[in-house]
Amino acid sequence: MLFDSLKRRIVLLCIVALSVIWLGALAISYLDARKEVRELFDAHLAQAASLLAAQSGAELEEIDTDHAVDLHKYAHSVSFQIWNAGTHLGLHSANAPATALGTRDEGFSDREIDGVQWRVFTSWDQERENLIYVGEKVATRDHLLKEMVEHLLQPMLYALPLLALLLWLAVYLGLRPLDRVTAEIARRDPQRLDAVDAIGAPSEVRPLIGQLNQLLARIAESLDNTRRFTADAAHELRTPLAAIRAQAQVAQGSHARDEQDRAIQQVLRGCDLATHLIEQLLTLARLDASSRPACEPVELRALVAEVLAEVAASAVNTQVAVALEEGDSLQLQIQPGLIRVLLRNLLDNAIRYSPAGSEVSVAIHTGNRNAIIDVLDSGPGIPADQLERVFDRFHRVLGSAQPGSGLGLSIARRIAEIHGGSILIQPREEGAGLRVRTTLPVR
Repeated sequence: MLFDSLKRRIVLLCIVALSVIWLGALAISYLDARKEVRELFDAHLAQAASLLAAQSGAELEEIDTDHAVDLHKYAHSVSFQIWNAGTHLGLHSANAPATALGTRDEGFSDREIDGVQWRVFTSWDQERENLIYVGEKVATRDHLLKEMVEHLLQPMLYALPLLALLLWLAVYLGLRPLDRVTAEIARRDPQRLDAVDAIGAPSEVRPLIGQLNQLLARIAESLDNTRRFTADAAHELRTPLAAIRAQAQVAQGSHARDEQDRAIQQVLRGCDLATHLIEQLLTLARLDASSRPACEPVELRALVAEVLAEVAASAVNTQVAVALEEGDSLQLQIQPGLIRVLLRNLLDNAIRYSPAGSEVSVAIHTGNRNAIIDVLDSGPGIPADQLERVFDRFHRVLGSAQPGSGLGLSIARRIAEIHGGSILIQPREEGAGLRVRTTLPVR
């Protein structure tokens, strides 16, 4: 299309702008020139009338106007009349009409005679015996102004195509760095995600190249995360699948009923572990691919109570008590399904690592326009140098005998981040265990 090209758009807009400015200047010049030309012609008429008035009556009668030679192409458009006593036509130019040219006894006037418009200056001679009219055809003045406008327009008609060509050349040369960047990107292999060279690019293009390089960096990081995720997922799935296969072979090769039952129980346990790992992987994949979720108003304390009720059975099996501390109700704009996953992962970890007979508690409070959820356990804690690493995918604390995928905290942090919040792990101020603090903004 016409405006699809940046070069054509710039050239056309410049030509239109110059044309508007040129035409505006031409209109102003024309109006000013018309005023000056009319004043100049009026001055000539007044001057001619004063020269005729300065001559004596006898001298004027001796002038032969019938055989006078026109010395200029516009001479026939100027006429004069001398009326004796203002009533009888005396000396006059050959092209003067028989009717009095003017309509006034003194000064300038306009009159139409036989379809011809005249501009006339009227004056008496010194003795006030002769009334002198000197007139000029208005058509001659208009013709001169028309020629003046044409002469002003002609350079524009020749200059605009030349100007358009020069502008096109200037725009082409000015946008060559952008063409170079376009060509470089077009030649790139899909796997090449290194930064585009901005050396030599104009300052207007550098922000675009900078944003493009940032996008390429984010894409490269996303691809690297995807590759690591795929490799780690394959590695983590290999372990429970190998265990399931081994136990299935034991059950297949055993003839003792008790040994077969134990092997089948191990197969089922391995299937549960594999299922849990796959669910965690799918959840993490969905979180990585999504942007901010669709939120809705949720009463946070009621949601936490529901999740505590869901994990109560597993807590009873490990002889761990769960409790929700007293506090005010608080309504948040959140995605309840994702926050439920976050809370369940944190509570599962707390219950799994807490010793029998201990308690896992949840406290809810506010601070700095944030909702704060603290999950406190009585477990062995985490070494200080690994407090941040536990959020890495598939990371397990060395020496831990508890089963798990190493994805729960990664998923919880990602859910908090897409809600605009964060998760922080700290040792408890009193006694053994950890405080896992989730901060969510109150909107």
